[in-house]
Amino acid sequence: MMWPPLNRARPDGEGRPPAGPRSGPLFGSLRRVWPATLVVDTSLPTWRGRAVRYVLIYLLMVVTLVIVRGATQHIRPDLRAAQVREAELTTQRDTLVLQVQGLENPQRLRSWAFANGMRRFTDADKVTETIPPVPSVRVPGVPEHKLEVRTQWR
Repeated sequence: MMWPPLNRARPDGEGRPPAGPRSGPLFGSLRRVWPATLVVDTSLPTWRGRAVRYVLIYLLMVVTLVIVRGATQHIRPDLRAAQVREAELTTQRDTLVLQVQGLENPQRLRSWAFANGMRRFTDADKVTETIPPVPSVRVPGVPEHKLEVRTQWR
């Protein structure tokens, strides 16, 4: 495809681009990129069709957002109820931890053990027995090795 020349000759024969509202570096570069045969349709039916399409797109987006909002409106109250339940369970856990710590008290454990048949060591019957001596084991002697070293100088 051949592009039209940028500097069309004027009737007076000069090779300058035409002066006017569409002259200058911006429009000159657009002329190089934009083909001369390309015409933008600016008629009323075209713009009306575009406006109708944009309105339908926006209407579709609004309907989608309203449907999503309606489908998810229960999430916030459920989340608040879950937070309240979490706070109740945390309080219950803390109370139970304190109760367990109280039940694990050494005095309480000792009284429970005595109530279930435990006897103190000082009150228990003691049996004494003599411990036999440890049999003596003969340790084998380490044999002596004599080591001789001779140094010879050359």
